[in-house]
Amino acid sequence: MNTTTRTPGLRVVILGLSITSSWGNGHATTFRGLVRELAARGHDVLFLERDVPWYAAHRDLPNPPYGRTGLYGSVDELRRIFGEEIEAADLVIVGSFVPEGAEIGEWVLQTTSGIAAFYDLDTPVTLAAMAQGERRYLTPELIPRYRLYLSFTGGPTLQRLEAGYGSPMARPLYCSVDPTIYRPIERALQWDLGYMGTYSSDRQAILEGLLLEPARRWSTGRFIVAGPQYPATAQWPANVARAEHVSPGEHRAFYGAQRFTLNLTRVEMVEAGYSPSTRLFEAAACGVPIISDWWAGLDEVFEPGLEILIARSSEEVLTILLEMSEAERERIGARSRTRVLKNHTAAHRARELEGYALALLAREPATS
Repeated sequence: MNTTTRTPGLRVVILGLSITSSWGNGHATTFRGLVRELAARGHDVLFLERDVPWYAAHRDLPNPPYGRTGLYGSVDELRRIFGEEIEAADLVIVGSFVPEGAEIGEWVLQTTSGIAAFYDLDTPVTLAAMAQGERRYLTPELIPRYRLYLSFTGGPTLQRLEAGYGSPMARPLYCSVDPTIYRPIERALQWDLGYMGTYSSDRQAILEGLLLEPARRWSTGRFIVAGPQYPATAQWPANVARAEHVSPGEHRAFYGAQRFTLNLTRVEMVEAGYSPSTRLFEAAACGVPIISDWWAGLDEVFEPGLEILIARSSEEVLTILLEMSEAERERIGARSRTRVLKNHTAAHRARELEGYALALLAREPATS
C-alpha cells in the first residue's frame, strides 16, 4: 500500500471578485488574508481579478506583496493569458460575484486538470438569487460538477448544497481576520456606537432600529455610520456622523474610536444562520465589544453576554450604552478578541482549505 502523503506546495489559482480594491466589497479583505497565509505555507498562489473601472479607480492594494496577482479585461483575455496556469493548477477556485462567473466556471471545469472549487462568500444570497433565475456567476447545473463547494455559511446550508443541489462536497470556509493588522489601539474614544457596512435596503430597517433611533433618543450620544451607496435622501440625526468609505488600513483606528460597534446581518444571512461576517471578526480582534442582531449559529461563534452582546430593539441598545460599566465593557471586548484569535484568523482558514484540497488530491474523505 502506498503510504506517501502529499506535502504542501500546491499550485493554486483563485478567480475572485477583487483583491486589489476593498471599495464597496468585503471580499478583498478575505482574499488578502487567505492568499497571504497560503503563500506563507509554501503554496504558489495566483489571484486573478477582472479589471473593471469601479475597482481600478479605488485600488488600495494595487500590487499585493504575497502570491501573484493578474488582471484580465475579458473572458477571452483570461483564457489567452492564464489558460496554461489554470490547466496545470492543483486547485482552481472560482469565487462568487465574479463577472461572467458562470461562463468562467464552465471553462475552468473543462480546462483544469486539478480540483475545481467554488468559493461562495455570499451563499444565502447566491441561493436566493438562483431561485429567482439569476445565473450570472453560478448555475444549479454547475454545482454538482465543482468537486468542492466552499461556503461562507455553515450549518444546514451545507446539507442543502449536498442533498438539494448535488454538491459532492460542501464545506465551510468562513471569513477571517488578520491579527497582525486588527488589534487593540490606544486612542481617544470618539463615538459611543459605530457601524460600518455598504448600504443594503434589507439592513436599513435594522440600522434604523439599532442605531438611528437610539441616536434620536440619546441626543448627547455620539454615533457614526460608515459605508458607501447610502441614498442621498437618507435622513441622519444630527449626532450621527457619516463616512463614505473606510479603507482597510483605517479599520483598526475606526473600531478603536468606538465604545461599542454594531454588527448587522443581511436578511438572507439571518434566514440561513451560521454566517459570521468579516466585520464581526475585525471588530473582535480589535478588542471592541460588539452589539449584534441575532441569527442561528451566532452562539457557536461567540458566547452571548460574555463575548458578544445581542440587541433586538433600540431600548436594549440604549440600556447597554447607558448602563454597562467600563470594566465590563472592556472584559467583553477582551473575551471576544481571545475567541477570534483561537478560531478565526486567516491562518486558520488557509489550513482548513489546504486540508480539504489535500484530502481530495489523496482521494480521501475530508472532514469539516
